Amino acid sequence: MSVPIVFLLDVLPADTVIDDADLAATITPAGDGSGVLSVFDLGPARGDGIFETIGVVGRHPQSVDAHLDRLTESAAILDLPAPNHAQWRLAISRAIAELPDVDQSAVRLVVTRGSGGRPTAWISATPADGFPERENGIEVVLLDRGLASDVQERSRWLLAGAKTLSYAVNMAALREAHRRGADDVLFVSSDGFVLEGPTSTVVVRIGGSFVTPPPSSGILPGTTQLALWAHLEEQGLPHEYRMLTPEDVLDAEAAWLLSSVRLAAPVRAVDGRPLPMDAGLTAQINDALRSRTD
Repeated sequence: MSVPIVFLLDVLPADTVIDDADLAATITPAGDGSGVLSVFDLGPARGDGIFETIGVVGRHPQSVDAHLDRLTESAAILDLPAPNHAQWRLAISRAIAELPDVDQSAVRLVVTRGSGGRPTAWISATPADGFPERENGIEVVLLDRGLASDVQERSRWLLAGAKTLSYAVNMAALREAHRRGADDVLFVSSDGFVLEGPTSTVVVRIGGSFVTPPPSSGILPGTTQLALWAHLEEQGLPHEYRMLTPEDVLDAEAAWLLSSVRLAAPVRAVDGRPLPMDAGLTAQINDALRSRTD
């Protein structure tokens, strides 16, 4: 069994500037991963922490700035220390350097509240499996999230818009989808608007325009969706943020779930109702997403 690629970070304040050697000394390999996390750490004990997963194509991490910005926003929402971007960039580079030569990988950044008032942080890297969903499409079910679309404005303590370690509900939703014979989920708000998937952002094409729900609707801002929006801007293709209903999705010309590692997976059915898939357009989208080298 191969040794996992894991580095521990001695968390630096966001505004700390030190020389390269001292910065490198704050990032240490975790070896086989044994005995590096306290049983009192509030991350595993309470899910009190944040994370990011960065897709890597070849040895190019994708949308690093967007991921670090979102990590910073999540930290602010959870009252965790702001991350030091230079430290995390170096950690990302070191983790990727340890990966085998594979087409696609994933790098995960984790920060927990730790124990004794000191945060815990680590980074891990692993090769990613192939993703036939990009060509074959996925079937999704609509599930009630039980929260209104304005939850972010009304109830900040529910941490809407933060990428937290508390993923038990998301994993339960995926299990429910599998019980229903589907692959994935689209959450719907209690006031009837489509939100996001448990691990993805939804994008639909309506009247030739690409549409996704606004981040103000209590969803996690999608880094892959932002990259797609930049590509559409370059191509002069219409795109917008607006609230979507289930009927909008069912009547769409095409729909995708976007995520950092799987990228764009076309939706072929919603609650058993077939949706059209545009294989050529999907391939163009994924080619554009895979071509990122930032």
